Amino acid sequence: MSESNMRQAAPSTVVVIGGGQAAGWVLKTLRAEGFAGRLVMIADEPHLPYERPPLSKAVLAGDANIDTVCVVRPDEFDALKVEAWQPERAASIDRARRVVKTESGREIEYDRLVIATGGTSRRLPDAIVKTPNLHYLRTLDEAAALGEKLRASRRVLVIGGGWIGLEVAATARKLGVEAIVVEGAPRLCGRSVPKIVSDFLLNLHRENGVDVHLGASLASLEAQPGDTSQVRATLADGTTIDADFAVAGVGLALNASLASDAGLAVADGIVVDECGATSDPAIFACGDVANHHNGWLKRRVRLESWANAQNQAIAAAKAVLGVHAPYAEIPWFWSDQYDVNLQILGDLPADADIVVRGDLAAKRATLFFPGNEEQLRGVIAINNARELKLARKWMSQGRAVDRAALMDAAKALS
Repeated sequence: MSESNMRQAAPSTVVVIGGGQAAGWVLKTLRAEGFAGRLVMIADEPHLPYERPPLSKAVLAGDANIDTVCVVRPDEFDALKVEAWQPERAASIDRARRVVKTESGREIEYDRLVIATGGTSRRLPDAIVKTPNLHYLRTLDEAAALGEKLRASRRVLVIGGGWIGLEVAATARKLGVEAIVVEGAPRLCGRSVPKIVSDFLLNLHRENGVDVHLGASLASLEAQPGDTSQVRATLADGTTIDADFAVAGVGLALNASLASDAGLAVADGIVVDECGATSDPAIFACGDVANHHNGWLKRRVRLESWANAQNQAIAAAKAVLGVHAPYAEIPWFWSDQYDVNLQILGDLPADADIVVRGDLAAKRATLFFPGNEEQLRGVIAINNARELKLARKWMSQGRAVDRAALMDAAKALS
């Protein structure tokens, strides 16, 4: 962020577009940092800002609701004195006038604007889908509706073997529902973990009764003949799979058109600096939709994680008020499936010589990814939060590791 940007006068009106976790933390941080001006949130959902990780687990299983997943409780939100325009969708940004216009025609002028619009579930092609009995999971309402349907069903088809798809399958099995996973790639979560972890996930789901089809291209999804309430998937090899309904988890489509239409720099997300500032000094972005320069990775990255949604939002809110607090944290992600807590920290270089500590078959292991000069670049911990915490300290310090010590699971790391 330039010094000229930091010297701008304190804003009197801040507008936040979005109503998810990142937006919630922007609102909380602005007030915590002493902002006393007008604060407006434009969100297309009617709920208070909430966290998304529980949607595919606790909310889907019926164990959680808005009261347990919201970023701020109703009384706390009231105390923030936010003008909540919801459900309302921002339609355009006039940067010259500093005005946001909504689809209903309302307009508001801003001194600073924060875009935290996240994304929506990527849709399967209309040419393939010939049934309304296909569901997606991104919003609280979708999770609640899907959970009710899941608990009343016997068999669900999950299209996509990424994190969302696997968590849905795990939740289904927890509820006693049969689950079939169809993944077009040759392995599960292939874009985010090495093959050894993909194989671990495959074994984990098959051990829990999930029927997993890899390298399986979906040719069509339609109603079952004679029963339009159920679905039939036909794969490219002619295999047919029948189920009560289908859920697709095939990635995220970014809500970045507001920014690109306004002429902001967009490249795999809204381009921001380490503090969340866009190419317009009055506009900031954070969360899933923001592509930032990460000081620890030393490159640009767009992250879809709970930690990023919270902590990048905090940095952006401070930057709105002229406080330079770069977001340069080590990327962190986790997934809970069955009795497994899997956490990923840092970078996972494809060419890394992985050091495996512990026993994957016993579901307790840590995979270390040493980089140049044996400094850790990444870690995957399976049911081992202690070693992940220790690795985080080493990575923050840039400390070199001893491969022999890492591999000796009989001796505790320190």
